Parts: sequence; C-alpha cells; structure tokens
Amino acid sequence: MTVIRLLTWNVHRCLGVDGRISPQRIAQVIGEARPDIVALQEVDVLRKRTGLVDQAEEIARALGMDSHFHPAVRVLEELYGDAILTTLPSKLMHTGALPGRPGLRTLEPRGALWAQIEVGDLSLQVLNTHLSLVARERRTQTDVLFGPDWIGRADCTGPVALVGDFNLVPRSRVYARLSRRMSDAQRAPGMGKPKPTFPAGFPVLRIDHVFTRGDVSVRSVEVIRTEVTRVASDHLPLVVELELHTGSPGAA
Repeated sequence: MTVIRLLTWNVHRCLGVDGRISPQRIAQVIGEARPDIVALQEVDVLRKRTGLVDQAEEIARALGMDSHFHPAVRVLEELYGDAILTTLPSKLMHTGALPGRPGLRTLEPRGALWAQIEVGDLSLQVLNTHLSLVARERRTQTDVLFGPDWIGRADCTGPVALVGDFNLVPRSRVYARLSRRMSDAQRAPGMGKPKPTFPAGFPVLRIDHVFTRGDVSVRSVEVIRTEVTRVASDHLPLVVELELHTGSPGAA
C-alpha cells in the first residue's frame, strides 16, 4: 500500500478576487497542503495580462516540483492552459485539445494532459482537464477522454485519476455518465458530505472533482477553505489522499 496526496485547483491565472495577481500566494497555499501531485487549471504562461510570467514553472520552482504544461489557448507566444506538477518521477504521456460540439460556437478552447507518475513500485495515471461551460460540449469532451487517445489507450493501465475543473454539478447528466465509469472521490465510503468548491468566497457548487479507477481507495478529502483561499482564486483547492494498492495491474 502506498499513500499519495493529490491537489486540484483552478487558479484563475493566479488572479485573486482581491484583484491581486500572485503565483507566490498560490504556491504558498499548495505548499502548506503538502501534496505529492498538483493539477492546476487556468494557468498563464508568458501572457502580458499577468506580467509575462511562466506561472506553471514559477509555482513548480517554489514547491521544488517538476511541471508539465499544456496550452489550451495560444495567442502568438502567449499561452493559457493546464498543468501537472509533482515531486515524484513522471513522464508526460499525452496532451491535446478537446473538441467542441460540431455546429456550436465554442466559448473557449479546452484541453487535457496526461502524466504517468511513479509512486514507489506503482504507476499512477493522472489526467488533468478543464471542461466547457456548455453541457453539450462537456458530454463530447468527456467521451473523448474515455476514448483511444486517453483513458481507453492500451498503456493507460493501473490506477487512474481524472481530475480538474469539470464545470459539472452532481445532478447533471454528464456527471452521471462519468460517475458510472469512474468513482467520485468525494462520494467514497466514510468521506462524509461532499463539499463545494465554487465560488471561493461562498462555495455552493461542486464542479471541481477527482475521479478514480482501478485498485485505489480514498483515505481523506479536504476542500481548503481559509482566509487566503477565499481570495487567492475564484475556486477553492480540493485535496484527496489516495491509497494505491500493491496488487494494482501495471505495478512495476
């Protein structure tokens, strides 16, 4: 049995609700949570609006982590997307755009990235995404994530964690489809009442999720709600502690 801590957070380009842009504040919150793996959404890289900073690298450097980044949006040299950071040995397996609905105007391009993370003798597959605000697009994007380029790929074996800002509330049809394929960490036995993550100041919606598959169990779930996290982003960070079991397929 191996235990890891995974944190997912939509950091809103490190722009707090107080109007302050601070990757350092984001890194401080993450550091205090002591995660092994971090999944971030809405990360700016070399964008004028946030001071031409590579936010993924700056946060990773402050935490002593390695980073993988995928830009869902490119505007010349300016990038915006999602990142996976970790202290553990890791390999980027796949990145890519997620489709919109044909014939439907896409509000914002969406994407995902997948890293294989070595946890002792085990490999954990971590996929980080940020899905559309439009329900029909979310359904298409979720189906693609279970297709042959992602979770359905032959080498996506052993324990899998699909995490991020899904813009999905639990009463939605797309959430129901997804939760039939994977397990919602907040609904694991003994975790108590699921906790919302948005908006940060007065959270009422549960749209940030950790879904798992394979020989993995949930030890604890926490939504970090402090004076700092209420203003550091418009979402609250979600931390899940997972047990990976040595009998998992794909173990080294």
